[in-house]
Amino acid sequence: MHNDSWKILETLAPTLVYQRGSTVYWQGDIAERLYYLKKGSVKIYMTSENGAEKTLRVQSDGSVFGEAAFFDGQPRVSSAKVLEKSEIVAVSREILSAHIQKHPEFAFSLMQALSERVRLLTAQVDSMAFLQADKRIARFLAEAVQDRPPRIFCTDEELGARVGASRVTVNRVLRKFARLGWLETRYREIYILRLDALADFSFS
Repeated sequence: MHNDSWKILETLAPTLVYQRGSTVYWQGDIAERLYYLKKGSVKIYMTSENGAEKTLRVQSDGSVFGEAAFFDGQPRVSSAKVLEKSEIVAVSREILSAHIQKHPEFAFSLMQALSERVRLLTAQVDSMAFLQADKRIARFLAEAVQDRPPRIFCTDEELGARVGASRVTVNRVLRKFARLGWLETRYREIYILRLDALADFSFS
């Protein structure tokens, strides 16, 4: 979830620094806070009973995560792990409620941001159901960098989990896009060079 209105959260609670590999919260935890990612990247993932792990998304600068369980009061259905040194603001329910009481208009920003998340998830489901793998990957990459620095932190396996493709397929497609000059692949990072080309290809 990425929305400029979330920046106000920086002023409501101290900024915490998490080192790479740190866990922000665990699946099954009671959600007492939502989190604003001021700087860095965080992987949101689920773990099955047999220990299998599935990446749901990777959060980037300026996004909020951990909000679903925070608002519905249910145990968390996913875990959050830091992929690089990150600056995160943890906002409690009490602090957020007090802010909304003073600034009721912020509630509309919350609803807008949550609606954007639902719309994004719906688009991802549609994409996985109807698009071929290379177009799914192109569309995901194009949408993931909107209003963000043109880079995405994830491995081939994590990207595959998010678009419903195997690691081998993701690797092949990324090499194809790199040959076309649309992106560069680095260690655990994809740097987008031609956002327009990816977007055009994904909708062609």
